[in-house]
Amino acid sequence: MTLSSSPRVVKAGLVLVDPKSAQVRRVIALQYNPEKLTRSLQMQGMGEPVDRAEALRLRGPAVETFRIEAEIDAADQLEFPDRHATTVEAGIAPQLAVLEGLVNPAAGDLLASRALAAAGTLEIAPMESALVLFVWGAKRIVPVRVTDFSIVEEAFDPLLNPINATVTLGLRSLSVDDLGFDHKGGGLFMAYLQSRERLAGKAATFGFDALGIGGLP
Repeated sequence: MTLSSSPRVVKAGLVLVDPKSAQVRRVIALQYNPEKLTRSLQMQGMGEPVDRAEALRLRGPAVETFRIEAEIDAADQLEFPDRHATTVEAGIAPQLAVLEGLVNPAAGDLLASRALAAAGTLEIAPMESALVLFVWGAKRIVPVRVTDFSIVEEAFDPLLNPINATVTLGLRSLSVDDLGFDHKGGGLFMAYLQSRERLAGKAATFGFDALGIGGLP
């Protein structure tokens, strides 16, 4: 038997966690890892205009956003229809429906809120969604909110079930400013921030000579 020298590929994806019990509700592994991950960080400064005494102060962690494009395809499953009856019946629609659940409240929650309103409840709290964790390898697990979500369905079976689609996800990190230090998500954000600091500590350091200057004036 010949052993492959190819490394085992870790799947990227999303994990849905109960915000109260911290139990995992669902794991959404992307079928194929995206080829590109776009990140941006917005510094939380003191705003404008800035007093001289406040110019170097930070109000909190930077707001980090992520954007990924993921492909979902039914070709491998449709090659063996006897093993994948659901794909034959509905294509990739079930996988798309799972992702749509990230931005929609459950129908049962909507009906429950309607019943409370009909019963005369004066104050109805907004529905709480699951805590979403963006997982990009073991060293990058970030609590996030889905900010935007789009689907381009690109191929269909004879019954017009989608069998190929590109999904674009926009995600915003949730920090201790959003969740607090005692929240499960706040603890995960702090672990993520500390992991980035450890990585920064591994970067090579250089003196002023690397910049072509002798030092600060």
